[in-house]
Amino acid sequence: MVDCLTIKELTDAVGGGISPRMVRHYHQLGLLPQPQRSPSNYRLYTEKDVLRLQRIMALKQQGFQLNHIRQILEIEPEADMNANLMAQLQQQYRTIIQQIAQLRHTASALEGLLGRDRHCQIMQAEVLAQLKLLEVESQTGWGGLEKLWHGLDAEVHTHSEVFAESLQHLLPDLSQRSEIEQYLISQLVLACGDVSLVSFIKVSQSAITASRQALASGCEIVVDIPTIAAAIDQTRLAHLGCHITTLIDNPHITTAVEAEIAFWQHQQWREKLTQVSPGSILVIGYAPSVLLQVCTAIEQQQIQPSLVIGMPVGFSHAPAAKRQLMQQTLPFITIEGTLGGGLLAATALNALVESLIAKPDCHCHQT
Repeated sequence: MVDCLTIKELTDAVGGGISPRMVRHYHQLGLLPQPQRSPSNYRLYTEKDVLRLQRIMALKQQGFQLNHIRQILEIEPEADMNANLMAQLQQQYRTIIQQIAQLRHTASALEGLLGRDRHCQIMQAEVLAQLKLLEVESQTGWGGLEKLWHGLDAEVHTHSEVFAESLQHLLPDLSQRSEIEQYLISQLVLACGDVSLVSFIKVSQSAITASRQALASGCEIVVDIPTIAAAIDQTRLAHLGCHITTLIDNPHITTAVEAEIAFWQHQQWREKLTQVSPGSILVIGYAPSVLLQVCTAIEQQQIQPSLVIGMPVGFSHAPAAKRQLMQQTLPFITIEGTLGGGLLAATALNALVESLIAKPDCHCHQT
């Protein structure tokens, strides 16, 4: 990098969509110090300005307001920048989690109303009439709603829950997705009880078609640990002629932490991964490093699975592994971010298997 940069060179170096106009605005707010001027009166910036502007942009992306960012930059000594930044990010994270928790409480209350089937709606009409007296959008309003649950819940003792009807009220519009994909999504929601999962489920365009072709041909199913194998519908898979291979076939490994450590410490599991048969379906629900290695092996053309169901849990490696998976041209089904787990991964495969057996001639997934 040259010693001095123009304002255009500064914005190009920082990236992220920042413009010269935004830089001038940050000068006015005191976020950026006024730069030196050239003999022609052009603003001249240094590498230090680049780093400061990158930091401002990073804080903005984390949700900080500009006035708060200015306070952070004013308070922090340069030497303690990283430590203080982490403390500020932790505080921001806690605030966001509190907001999510409050929204989750609100969503739960709405689910408690919208998710009622027709048998419960008789009692619900009385509750809704009383709700009109509450400020239902406030925390106080939802607290008042708790007093009404007793009467509303009385009806649940008269019949079993009608899951399909509840989901019909709660799920977002999925009409643009195929019938099989809608079923897959609904099964994943039922497995975890969280409707917000829908926005994180990612199904590549050819995933449904690839899964049906592979399963119909009796492909190998490769899972990362025995816990997933136990949750898979082995009777239906046997009907299709599919057999299950467990990558880390140690029955004592039952958690994501154990699976991650085992995969890192023992070369035999990494070597076994490169030996999976072409056209297999990989089901990964625990170890993020397994999914990372799968992506690498695919890129290096060491393995050629027909589909990857990648849903490991974790807070850094798992989101990164899923991003790498979504960049592959190979068919995939995943859940963005930290969400996932063995039950969801197994549920995804079971839904695909069940839909194939129930509707072998369905072509709704082909566009």
